[in-house]
Amino acid sequence: MVDIKGIAHFTIPVSDMDRSKAFYTEVVGMKHLATVPDGQMAFFDAGGTCVILVKRDAPIHRQQEGSDGLHHAFMIDQDSYKAALDHVRANGVEIFFEEDRQGGVVNGPRAYFRDPDGTCLEYIVLTSYSGARKG
Repeated sequence: MVDIKGIAHFTIPVSDMDRSKAFYTEVVGMKHLATVPDGQMAFFDAGGTCVILVKRDAPIHRQQEGSDGLHHAFMIDQDSYKAALDHVRANGVEIFFEEDRQGGVVNGPRAYFRDPDGTCLEYIVLTSYSGARKG
């Protein structure tokens, strides 16, 4: 069996690179690291995990998923959770679902919203994860 150590990066398709770079830095809170010279890929840091935006033709999503579908979750601290949601809303972004899920595999308060292309994003205060490594 392969012993996975973590996630090196994940990629999100976007239709307008400049708009998405602004959204992911100013709204989501990631740090921009670099953009390739042709502008087709941009690299960001999200708390020690690399996120890559890749330019694709619109529409990115023909059917929007709900909170139980495809999404990307970003961990935030309990102390900054309310302020983070207030910040998202202040930027005109709707939080379409919020809950405090407990007793499952991935637990904690969470809220779901969409990027400009409709990709579902989540902020979560991770209170427990059943796959956490011990020791």
